[in-house]
Amino acid sequence: MVDDATIALRCRDALAELRTALASAQQAAGPALAAVHPTHVASAVNLVHYVELRRHDLRAVQHDLSSLGVSSLSHPEQSVSESIDAVIAVLDHLVDRPGPLHRVSRTGSGTLAAHADRLLGPRRDGGRTRVMVTLPSDAATRPELVRELADAGMDIARINCAHDDPPAWAAMAGAARQCDGVLVAMDLAGPKVRTGPIEPGPPAMKISPRRDVRGTVVSPAYLRLASIDDGNAASSERAVPVDDRGWLRRRAVGDVVVVADARGVDRRWHVVDVDEGGCIVAVHKTTYLAPGAHLRTAVGEHDDAAHVGDLPRRAQSIRVLAGHRVVLVNSMEPVPPSPDDADVHRIGCSLPEVFRDCQVGQRVWFDDGKFGGVVERVDRAAGELAVRLHQVPPGGAKLHAGKGINLPDTDLRLPALTAADCEALQSVVRLADIVNASFVRSADDVRQLLSALEALDAANLGVVVKIETAEGFRHLPEILLAGMRHERLGVMIARGDLAVEVGFERLAEVQEEMLWLCEAARVPVIWATEVLDSMARTGRPSRAEVTDAARAHRAECVMLNKGPHITDAVRAVQEIVQRMHQHQGKKHHLLRRLRAWDDFAPG
Repeated sequence: MVDDATIALRCRDALAELRTALASAQQAAGPALAAVHPTHVASAVNLVHYVELRRHDLRAVQHDLSSLGVSSLSHPEQSVSESIDAVIAVLDHLVDRPGPLHRVSRTGSGTLAAHADRLLGPRRDGGRTRVMVTLPSDAATRPELVRELADAGMDIARINCAHDDPPAWAAMAGAARQCDGVLVAMDLAGPKVRTGPIEPGPPAMKISPRRDVRGTVVSPAYLRLASIDDGNAASSERAVPVDDRGWLRRRAVGDVVVVADARGVDRRWHVVDVDEGGCIVAVHKTTYLAPGAHLRTAVGEHDDAAHVGDLPRRAQSIRVLAGHRVVLVNSMEPVPPSPDDADVHRIGCSLPEVFRDCQVGQRVWFDDGKFGGVVERVDRAAGELAVRLHQVPPGGAKLHAGKGINLPDTDLRLPALTAADCEALQSVVRLADIVNASFVRSADDVRQLLSALEALDAANLGVVVKIETAEGFRHLPEILLAGMRHERLGVMIARGDLAVEVGFERLAEVQEEMLWLCEAARVPVIWATEVLDSMARTGRPSRAEVTDAARAHRAECVMLNKGPHITDAVRAVQEIVQRMHQHQGKKHHLLRRLRAWDDFAPG
């Protein structure tokens, strides 16, 4: 049996070698370290040390250290070299080489907290984890909604530049500015790969009541009949344009409107409310409407008639099954839906670079990973890429226009900023405190963004790099070092696309590793995507979502998406993270007094 002194000497030698490796890594990174902002110098050195540390398998050494009752370096992120030196000093005492003991300073955690305050603002309730909320489009016209979110605990209002327009962004930002202490973050859309358009179907509308499992109507569908002069009527899902304003004015509660269904059957709608612009009808049987459909009511002995105006053409999709081929084409011309019996489907791809960089055998995922396959043919001259689908739900799937395409094996050489991003940036620098850069893949992407901000005299703007691709994850150390040239820097773990890119089975591991690396760099993290998503949409969280939200307390900020119940979700996530802060800080388990088992009486 090996004695403790021998184990201690073995551990000391291993850690001394590791300490030498850290010094060599720091020297090799000299040019990159020299370029970082003065605020980040010590943090950048610690980042380089941590990356070198994680290149070594220390599990055997950790086991030996634990057997000696010595720190096993299980959480060295905040101060790597000091943690190693402190353990070496203790080992020296164990082998009768007494020297001064080393204390691991708390400067790492203090520096991270200061960087978080500088980027994200201090937590308004004094806690550690801020709450960022994506504003819905109607926040532009409903400033009271922004106020409600702020009162519920929102610290940062997020505006997504992939939606709406500059006047709407300005209105949202203005509403946030009216709330004390609330910052504004704006997302650049970035070079997202999406499917092209599909030809819309014929103008038609289907109106159906709600039925139970036996098919019995439990509540009618309600529909607004409005004049064709009402611009909203032609585009709304719940309104039907009518060609006769006088006919609408003559409607009264209790009228029965007989409708000529597109299938040649009559349907009876009941008027339940009227106003100056039209009326509301209750629909008790499924109705298919087409433009020009006849509407009539009996007035005395005469029919009072009108007609349905133009209806919007409805979006169509392409049904795919396992074994089918999807041919991506370098064109954004709308394609017709494939025939029902087709097994080859063509659709456009939004970024031409895909056809240059993609290779046979690489994976392709569609629609947030709902189905995918492998590239089996690339014709660069023709601008075509054929994907054989292997992973499709048993009943098939629908391929829609404008849906995301993920290429986790492809090294896409894309510019960090698209033309649309550069245009949006003009508004961002005027309105925002923070710019969120999407689909950051490399250090060059960060340098390009920082140059663009300098050119716009916006070097003081906070920068958050969103890591949502496998390539971005692989290059995260370089991305962080490049970003540390900028004073206000953060990282968003954008788990939606990232899960598709790295694989759902690896996501838990990857998000942990990103948290560790950013802690070593003392860079604040935003934990994003589907946090309490069900609660925001339906008012009730799933059990898994609550557990996920609890993990978010280790980040400096948690991001929630929009939904009808978003205010409740903000309150809930606040309570969850505040409770968890009493039990754990980053990787440190905190042993506060537990009262859960006060009644325990053994025997």
